[in-house]
Amino acid sequence: MSDHRDSSEGGTPAMARPAFLLSSLGLQVADEFTERLRPLGLEPIKFALLAHLEPAEGSSQQSLADALGVHRNAMVGLVDELEEQGLVQRRPHPHDRRAKALHLTEHARELVERGYRVADEHDADLLSALEESERPQVVSLLRRVAEARGVSPRGHPCLTQNSGSVEQTSTGRADEEPE
Repeated sequence: MSDHRDSSEGGTPAMARPAFLLSSLGLQVADEFTERLRPLGLEPIKFALLAHLEPAEGSSQQSLADALGVHRNAMVGLVDELEEQGLVQRRPHPHDRRAKALHLTEHARELVERGYRVADEHDADLLSALEESERPQVVSLLRRVAEARGVSPRGHPCLTQNSGSVEQTSTGRADEEPE
């Protein structure tokens, strides 16, 4: 019979468990990213949306919601907020009279660029304990675990779990496509 209290790999039994480590690290990383984005006036959810819209400018709300796996009610609320902040404009859609095409404002483009720099610095800090050669392997292994668990690389789970409005909490980075 194995002793579940073996602490040889991390000091405490919990520290030897991948779920505990990933959960604890995820909370810390999300909180840090939220703080790093705060000077830009962005929450991670809004940064992720703007970052996804940038290469897909002119998309309808519905197609953006589908691409990100976000419930349409949540998307409407988020786009309303981004529009009120002067970051997104709704314009007539060229191919669908019923839809509006979403466009970033110049200010939003600047924020997305700055947000990517913040995210890059955050990633570098996160992985600073590793050798440069180890970093791609960690990302690859985490991606495999995420894919096996059905975690979408398109967006963060908090964007898809709520059928109503999205709570403004830390969400981590959702701006990269899989390789």
